[in-house]
Amino acid sequence: MNISDSIATIMTTNVVTVSPSQKLIDVKHIYEKKQFHHHIPVVENGKFVGMISLIDFMIAIKDAGLRDDEKVYSEKTVKDIMSVHPFSKSSTASIKDVAQELAKGEFHAVVIADDSILKGIVSTADVIRYFVANS
Repeated sequence: MNISDSIATIMTTNVVTVSPSQKLIDVKHIYEKKQFHHHIPVVENGKFVGMISLIDFMIAIKDAGLRDDEKVYSEKTVKDIMSVHPFSKSSTASIKDVAQELAKGEFHAVVIADDSILKGIVSTADVIRYFVANS
């Protein structure tokens, strides 16, 4: 195990993203898929501009049900609920750097971006799996 290796060695690179103008119905459909991370990066014109967490989504929909025709899903957009200026690390960051950030407990996933271009995402679970597999 070499925790000084680049985070690029363990990050998820096939990242599902949304744009700020998309409706919450699109976010709902993403969260309904199995095996999905709880964080969705927001990309506009190829640049990483925000993040939606499952908690952000749940707060936004409040008491809405699971039916697609609930008003909130068609009235609100990603821009209405996304966190702007989210934390990210570059693809040259080490596994240790990202693990230390996640250990602080402020984030449960870190977007990996170079010059605002999304490269991948790493969750706390990804880092734990790395340490378990290499211990």
